[in-house]
Amino acid sequence: LLEKMADVSLKEAALIVGVVAACYWNSLFCGFVFDDVSAILDNKDLHPSTPLRNLFQNDFWGTPMSEERSHKSYRPLTVLTFRLNYLFSELNAVSYHFLNLVFHVVVCVVFLKVCKLFLDNRSSVVASLLFAVHPIHTEAVTGVVGRAELLSSIFFLAAFLSYTKSKGPDNTIVWTPIAVTVFLVAVATLCKEQGITVVGICCVYEVFIAQGYTLPVLLDTAVQILRGKGSIPFSMLQTLLKLIVLMFSTLLLVVVRVQVIQSQLPVFTRFDNPAAVSPSPARQLTFNYLLPVNAWLLLNPSELCCDWTMGTIPLVESLLDVRNIATLTFFCFLGSLIVFSLRYPGDSSKTVLMALCLIVLPFIPASNLFFPVGFVVAERVLYVPSMGFCILVAHGWKKLSNKSVLRKISWVCLAVVLFTHALKTLHRNWDWESEYTLFMSALKVNKNNAKLWNNVGHALENEKNFERALQFFIQATQVQPDDIGAHMNVGRTYKNLNKTKEAEESYMIAKSLMPQIIPGKKYAARVAPNHLNVYINLANLIRANESRLEEADQLYRQAISMRPDFKQAYISRGELLLKMNKPLKAKEAYLRALELDRTNADLWYNLAIVYIELKDPTEALKNFNRALELNPMHKLALFNSALLMQESGDARLRPEAKQRLLHYVKEEPQDANGYFNLGMLAMDDKKDTEAEAWMKKAIRLQPNFRSALFNLALLYSQTAKELMALPVLEDLLRYYPDHTKGLILKGDILMNQKKDIIGAKTCFEKILELDPNNVQGKHNLCVVYFEERDLIKAEKCLVETLALAPHEEYIQRHLNIVRSKIASLSATEQSSLPPGETAAAEEKKNSFQNLKEVKNEQKTTQTTVDNNKGHSKNKKRTEKNNMDKETPKKSTKEIKDIEKKRVAALKRLEEIERILNGE
Repeated sequence: LLEKMADVSLKEAALIVGVVAACYWNSLFCGFVFDDVSAILDNKDLHPSTPLRNLFQNDFWGTPMSEERSHKSYRPLTVLTFRLNYLFSELNAVSYHFLNLVFHVVVCVVFLKVCKLFLDNRSSVVASLLFAVHPIHTEAVTGVVGRAELLSSIFFLAAFLSYTKSKGPDNTIVWTPIAVTVFLVAVATLCKEQGITVVGICCVYEVFIAQGYTLPVLLDTAVQILRGKGSIPFSMLQTLLKLIVLMFSTLLLVVVRVQVIQSQLPVFTRFDNPAAVSPSPARQLTFNYLLPVNAWLLLNPSELCCDWTMGTIPLVESLLDVRNIATLTFFCFLGSLIVFSLRYPGDSSKTVLMALCLIVLPFIPASNLFFPVGFVVAERVLYVPSMGFCILVAHGWKKLSNKSVLRKISWVCLAVVLFTHALKTLHRNWDWESEYTLFMSALKVNKNNAKLWNNVGHALENEKNFERALQFFIQATQVQPDDIGAHMNVGRTYKNLNKTKEAEESYMIAKSLMPQIIPGKKYAARVAPNHLNVYINLANLIRANESRLEEADQLYRQAISMRPDFKQAYISRGELLLKMNKPLKAKEAYLRALELDRTNADLWYNLAIVYIELKDPTEALKNFNRALELNPMHKLALFNSALLMQESGDARLRPEAKQRLLHYVKEEPQDANGYFNLGMLAMDDKKDTEAEAWMKKAIRLQPNFRSALFNLALLYSQTAKELMALPVLEDLLRYYPDHTKGLILKGDILMNQKKDIIGAKTCFEKILELDPNNVQGKHNLCVVYFEERDLIKAEKCLVETLALAPHEEYIQRHLNIVRSKIASLSATEQSSLPPGETAAAEEKKNSFQNLKEVKNEQKTTQTTVDNNKGHSKNKKRTEKNNMDKETPKKSTKEIKDIEKKRVAALKRLEEIERILNGE
């Protein structure tokens, strides 16, 4: 390439670089807008975790080529450059825009070299400068997805320059440049499809420029051969051989390209390109009228628009339409140029011919004349055709400037054109700063395009400005009443504004605009995939009402019947079936979705959730792991698989669970749940200091985190820091005054550590206000009465408690103790406790601890079956404590046993908290 550019001087290259930099410096401050969102932000093919082979299996937007919703735009080399950008700067838009600017400079310099084949140096520089500053290029240069045009153009021009070297001395064939040309054509085509059209330009160059034939000469030779009066000249045979090689190579590329798209054209709707689905003659008249529209954009790029779809250009439905005059004028002018260039020999006609080739041939794939495309007009596809236009202008300027009368005025006009174009380009770049500025600038040019109103609404919606977004969406429905997407946007915005009734009405209107069911009809061919989302959105809305779940399911099934490969319908239906408590059917839905896409990490995650509902944690964990294989940073899979490992009770899984939670908090540093569960893991591993740190971090992020507050208090209580637990419990009860376990723990600490009988009594009374049948709270209140030496009240309290739990033997024994004490006091007529007080008080405290254990065992037994052994063991401990009252003092061993029991009881409190509170 450098060898081919040898004729471009350093001054010329520096001039072009300076001009491009002056015109496009502000593009570096633009973000990702319009199609950039799909091609860059939403495209997983850019991520290093995605296998490189996916780039060659998916389209430009990251959709598998095998799927019908694919646009069939196969540009893997362009996506590869995006991936390199992502590798170095991830989603920093500056690097993407800078690389586009560099590529535009390269195109301008290579184009200068091409111009020098047909123009003098001065005219070539003029053509190159005009190309560098032309405002029509802002979409290709400032819009990141326009890189496909830039890259394709580089290899397009390089292929042509290579082919110009294929003619050797004495008209011999030099095959190496031809081989290089074929290779560069293939590369250009892998950047963008129009790259293949350079073959046609090479053929025209070979016949009319390299060999110097004119159309009359070719016709005369053909007539002579047909009449048998002559043979094909050797030079012509050589030319035919080169052309055959070129055409065969092209045919091979076309076959490969057709295989890649699996012989399917992309599905476009009438909203994308209204003329494509219009009847004759409106279709032909409109498509032909679009040619002068594109030509006018090159001549007068004053009103540029990022989106020319839908109603931007009304259909030309009659021969009497005045716009047909523009079409006729355009074809007359084009025809006269073609006749001039093909009929007459000379440098001027050759220059015009090559300029016309550059204008016409690269534009053919986007012209709608041979097959429909997904747009009406697109400024970026004029990037290569504008090269031919610039050559024509420069050639015309040269003719004028050579005349002494017009020399000065031609220079003035050139300066004005270059300056105004550069200024327009600089100003136009700012339109691409954000989606809002881009689409608002488009609305100034065209107010009849519902898509533009929708896109402004989307930009406002992304800023959470739903009220203003709604105004633009409603305007879109007024501009295009049959626009399904616009009504869906209105419905979604009403939903965001919590106006459910209005949202449903809008979705119903959109649904009514969908094609009616016709048995045996293949809907995929005429229903845009995004329009089928109306069924999903409507179903998602109405399923919030428990009485309409079946109706929502019917909508999902209707979407699936219209398009059996509609993956999102299976996913949403799976979620609904789980809500309807039909996990087996949900499993079927997700398995069907996985048949369509086995590389979707979200699907494996959802299937894991189904297995959790089916009480199959082993299979659930396998599916979580599959999701993480596909996406190691799948946040929900990291978090929930770690919880599953933690809840399994298998100590061998705890290190991996911890690693996954650490990855999760790295991805979601503001989610308190991650730190809380790290704290719970640390508690399981008896790492109390680490557990305390994690719990405190969770509480700092979420001061009202119920489980974190309770478990931190529990941790302090377990580690003999009961007084540090009290302020934590105060915070817990301030946020959750009815937290029963918090009240029990606080009452326990107040009674046993602070000796605050009144405070403890308040806690237990509060529990009974919330739940009069709470056995644990009731019994502990009885202990308070005993502590207050109100034995009659304690007896009455224990009788009521026994009525609530008649099968709890320890309550009966405690009642017997109190009655024995009353009888003893009555016999001796003493008003104070006897010398056995210490033992009784100790017994009372132990009873308090034992009751806490028993109650917790009961609740644990209700939750999990595996804790039955702990429950029976707890009863044996209660009996042992009752025997302790026989002796006034306890041994050190017995005191340690009591402490162990208390710690065990609190540990079970923690387990209950974790099971019952799914936080």
